[in-house]
Amino acid sequence: MKPSFAIVGCGKVGKALGKHLQSAGYSLIGISTQSMDSAEKAAHITGTDNFTSRSWEITQTADIVFITTPDSVIEDVCTQISQKKGFKKDATVLHCSGAHPSTILSSARQSGAVIGSMHPLQSFSADSSGNSFQGIIISIEGDEKAVTIATQIANDLGSNCLTIKTDNKVLYHAAAVVACNYLVALQDAAFKLMKKAGISEKDVFAVLSPLIFGTLSNIEKSGTIKSLTGPIARGDIETITRHIKGIKKEAPEILNMYNTLGQYTVNLAKEGGTITDARAKELNKVLGQGI
Repeated sequence: MKPSFAIVGCGKVGKALGKHLQSAGYSLIGISTQSMDSAEKAAHITGTDNFTSRSWEITQTADIVFITTPDSVIEDVCTQISQKKGFKKDATVLHCSGAHPSTILSSARQSGAVIGSMHPLQSFSADSSGNSFQGIIISIEGDEKAVTIATQIANDLGSNCLTIKTDNKVLYHAAAVVACNYLVALQDAAFKLMKKAGISEKDVFAVLSPLIFGTLSNIEKSGTIKSLTGPIARGDIETITRHIKGIKKEAPEILNMYNTLGQYTVNLAKEGGTITDARAKELNKVLGQGI
């Protein structure tokens, strides 16, 4: 028989867990959030009649407690439940934050619970009908028993597990931000430059997408350094200088990004052996001065 679980926090992740863990055979004891209106709506989505704004009322008998509140209050919510004797002995308490380590749940150990975190590398939609956990990566860390249980949960959800070190979780999350959020910002800058070049907004993605997806495919096959092409990889100072002048004139808000990424790219080109140290210094000088 699968363990029972309770959910504290009724955001997108909490509701998705409530729905799909039940489909995987886990028993949902109840859900809790500060707003009774939100709790009632989440209860309807997850198919439970037990909802409350007093979280310790639904966590006391749960084998597994998910705290899926906003990151800023996870620690305080856990402390409050612990003070109310809301965790049973040997319970597993998990949060789903990518930015915070499991140690913010340390107060739960006072009740004899074990703690961990399981972060789904996925963007959750409010109205997703399918299993948002299917085939994704869930990163896991924490107490040994909690890691074992979280791994089983991830497997039952159809996810793939990645075990990470608690002390290095901040770097893991930073990597995810760079890969996702900064990629969006980078593409936005590229789209703006294309529009400045006279390409209509409706055509920009179609123009750039073969290059974008082709680059991702190359990275998958060969890694980042071997996938580097373009003027910096060739040591083409003249072209970089012309870029900088054009951006400075037409899109100055993008210039700092271009120069900073350019200097990082110079290091990649050096590492890949496509430019000499001397040419790297010349490139960095141009990128540092911004012409």
